[in-house]
Amino acid sequence: MPAFPNLNWQHFIEQIARLGQRRLVLVEGEPSCCLEWVTDQLEGLQTACGLWVGASDDAARAGLPAIAAKQYKRWLGQELDVLVWDGWRGNSPDGFAALAGTLRAGGLVFWLMPPLARWGEFADPDYQRMGLEQAPWHGFAARQARVLAEASGVIRVSATRVEDQKKAAHTELPALPEPQEGEVFCVGATPEQRVLVAQLVRFGQGRRRRPLVVTADRGRGKSAALGMAAAELLLAGREQVVVTAPAFENVRTLFEHARQRLGDELAEEGELWLRTVDGHCLSFWPVDELLAGRPAAEVVMVDEAAAIPAYWLREVLLGWPRVAFASTVHGYEGTGRGFTLRFREVLDRETPHWQQVTLSQPIRWAREDPLEALIFRLFLLNAGETPAADRLSAEGVTIESWRPADANEAELAEAFGLLVNAHYRTRPSDLRQWLDDPNAQSWLARCGGRIVGVLWATVEGGLPEALAQQVMLGKRRLRGHLLAQSLASHGGFAEAASQCGLRIVRVAVLAQSRGQGVGRRLVEAARRYCQQEGLDYLGTSFGGEPGLLRFWRHSGLQVVRLGLQQEASTGEFPVQMLEGVSRAGIELANSLAARFSGHWQVLLPRHWQAVSAELLMEIGRDLPATQLLSGDDWRDLHSFAHGFRGFELALPVLIRLSASKSFMGWLAGRDEADVWCKAVLQGWDWQSLRLQGFCQGQKAGEADLRQLVQAYLADFGKNGRPV
Repeated sequence: MPAFPNLNWQHFIEQIARLGQRRLVLVEGEPSCCLEWVTDQLEGLQTACGLWVGASDDAARAGLPAIAAKQYKRWLGQELDVLVWDGWRGNSPDGFAALAGTLRAGGLVFWLMPPLARWGEFADPDYQRMGLEQAPWHGFAARQARVLAEASGVIRVSATRVEDQKKAAHTELPALPEPQEGEVFCVGATPEQRVLVAQLVRFGQGRRRRPLVVTADRGRGKSAALGMAAAELLLAGREQVVVTAPAFENVRTLFEHARQRLGDELAEEGELWLRTVDGHCLSFWPVDELLAGRPAAEVVMVDEAAAIPAYWLREVLLGWPRVAFASTVHGYEGTGRGFTLRFREVLDRETPHWQQVTLSQPIRWAREDPLEALIFRLFLLNAGETPAADRLSAEGVTIESWRPADANEAELAEAFGLLVNAHYRTRPSDLRQWLDDPNAQSWLARCGGRIVGVLWATVEGGLPEALAQQVMLGKRRLRGHLLAQSLASHGGFAEAASQCGLRIVRVAVLAQSRGQGVGRRLVEAARRYCQQEGLDYLGTSFGGEPGLLRFWRHSGLQVVRLGLQQEASTGEFPVQMLEGVSRAGIELANSLAARFSGHWQVLLPRHWQAVSAELLMEIGRDLPATQLLSGDDWRDLHSFAHGFRGFELALPVLIRLSASKSFMGWLAGRDEADVWCKAVLQGWDWQSLRLQGFCQGQKAGEADLRQLVQAYLADFGKNGRPV
């Protein structure tokens, strides 16, 4: 006999399926009681597909496959009837928000947790991954508990011990209204989806270089639409359509719908491909293999695009004649808004005739689904920037210190919305980090009754000197302390970890208030905090982009490091900037900048060949000069500019000239600057320069460089003094 009375789940599931709903079942109690309760309840359920996030032995007792929370991406694009999330094993906000979107109508999420009253103090195992385990209070979890307590669609179960089973037996499932005739929910194509399929087919048969971007919340049928359109294209004559995504599991639904549409025209299939009787093929390629193999596809479809690094997306965009990108608007990867905002720049520049389509009508559940509304609220997935009616004047802006964990819901959503829209990828876990980090400091800019700017920072460093030395030697790595550890281990200065600094994590300003100094005023508030608290430096780390670098320079920070590896999310190289506040901090910032300035030209051709010339010039103009040209150098420059001295013989002095005082600032904006950066600093050969359109060949490229040196000599004479 079960330890707990079984509820009539099967009837309840049939009811909510007819209504097009899904529900969260919050199972509150000690771990053993929660596990026993949910295992007993699952015995009476008839589920086609279920998943257990937690321990594999617990899942085996319930007859479900098990994954660890970090493996959640493998299940995106699939459909579930039941999801059991063992919160006692850890609660990844990204994973929970993503997997909730895989449930179809009639689906249930069983969330095993302590009683709501204990959430603020609950030692969630996932905190260790984020360096939050020492936080005395978890505002993010406490806020979630308040949201759940107020949510009418949540089924709360008290899984008590055996001696208190009578209390558990009184749990009843909510009574639900029966849908009227003709109102029963059915999964089927919406008018929006049918229009999208037709548009995808026209795109796949149409002119080249007109990419299509599809954005939608989860459950809107974008993957199904891609699959149906892919099949239509094969039947219409396209010989090869390729699909790519972070993993094949993300496109199982796409392939299933393609298979159904092909019907009798499907001749054979493998694990990753379908082939028609005419020999036309739909195939899946992982992104890295796609870019390495370069199959001759007429159409490429990219699903879950926001989960793919931006630099790979750009390569796919430029590598095939017709590319469609599909992205989830609200999900674990942050937002399709952030994806669209950042990737829009690439699309506008490379393929200005691109098109965008948005799906809003759910397919796998009804519009009034309680679970979707709950997930959106729990993780602020629908937080976004609300444009102001008019441009807001900076005259009425006030700056104030602020704690997001203490804010009301409306204010928190408004502030978080600014961060969401200003950054490429904002995840649910970022919200948790912001609310729970005990070292976090935040400031708001207000104007006319609304939030127009927000800055989020965190205190780092302050490590014991012995530990800082271990970090500098690469023998120890700690959770958190991103900037302090990076500058110690990669910059080579243990003081970066032993000193205390404030790292600005993010800063965002409302679109109508940009360009009025609001961002710089927020940075100034952070600088004053450093001075008041006796911190040594103010710093930041971000994906290298010229406009951002200029903002930080105008705010008083200087470049001290450029990362060797591209960031996975944006494909940009991380730039780290610093401003010393204390005397020791000023000395550290100057030492780091001087050290980087002395090293970066050696590293340029080895690691940063892909960095844009604009970014290189922005970095270079910020660095202290490391070279003083000699009389021989000036003679060689004159021989190259006005004689026939060859490029290779002049290259050493051209490199030295690049590291001389003010040269990179002088170079910025000149027509020949791209050729200079690529040929002199980044080590590109002339054939690569010609193929990429930087010059017509070696002769023309050298002529550009000679002309550039002539202009420099005209401005600075023979000895580097202005004429």
